[in-house]
Amino acid sequence: MRYLFAIVIVLLFACNRAKRNDQAANKRVSNTRSLTQKDSIQKVALVALKALKAQDYSGFASCFHPTEGVRFSPYGFVDFTHKQTLAKDFLEAINKNWILTWGHYDGSGAAIKLRVKPYIQRYIYNADYLTAEKKAYDSFIGGGNSINNLKEVYPQLHFTEYYFKGFDKKYTGLDWSSLKFVFKKYQSNYYLVAVIHDQWTA
Repeated sequence: MRYLFAIVIVLLFACNRAKRNDQAANKRVSNTRSLTQKDSIQKVALVALKALKAQDYSGFASCFHPTEGVRFSPYGFVDFTHKQTLAKDFLEAINKNWILTWGHYDGSGAAIKLRVKPYIQRYIYNADYLTAEKKAYDSFIGGGNSINNLKEVYPQLHFTEYYFKGFDKKYTGLDWSSLKFVFKKYQSNYYLVAVIHDQWTA
C-alpha cells in the first residue's frame, strides 16, 4: 500500500511538472508570435542597412518588394506619382551607369538627375544609419518644415526610422538627417516599398 501511494505521488508530481512546462512553452510561443511582425521587419531593415554600408547593392536590392519595387524619395514629402523601381531595373541602372531623375532639389526646384551610386551617397546612406543615434518603429523622430506624408501615401504599412540630430555644432541641429524604410508583406515575408531620406529644407 505504501508502495502504491509513492507511485501515485510520483505520477502527480510528473504530471504537474509537465503541465507547467507546457504552459511555459505556450507562453514563449505566444510572446514570439506577438513580436514576429516587428522582428521580421527590423531584420529586413538591418539587412538593407548592412548592405548599404558595405556598398553591396545586390544585397540591398534583394530587400525590394518583388512585384512593386521601391519608391525613392530624397525628402520627407513623398511624391506618390514618382514611379517605383524593381530590383532588376535598379541593378541594371547601376551596371549601365544610367542617369535617373529622382525628384527635385529643395529650394531651386531643379530636377535631381544623378546616377544611382551618387544618389545613394547623397540621399540614402549619407550617414552611418546602422549606428544611428535614434531608431524608431512605426513612429517619427526627425521633422522639419516640409510636409511628412508617409502615412497618407502608405496607410496601414509599417516603417522604421534612423536619425541623427546633427553633425556640426555650428548648425545648431539644422543639419539633422534621417532615413526611413517602408515595408509591405508579400507572401510570408516583408520587403521594402519606399526608401525616404529626410533633412531640414528651406
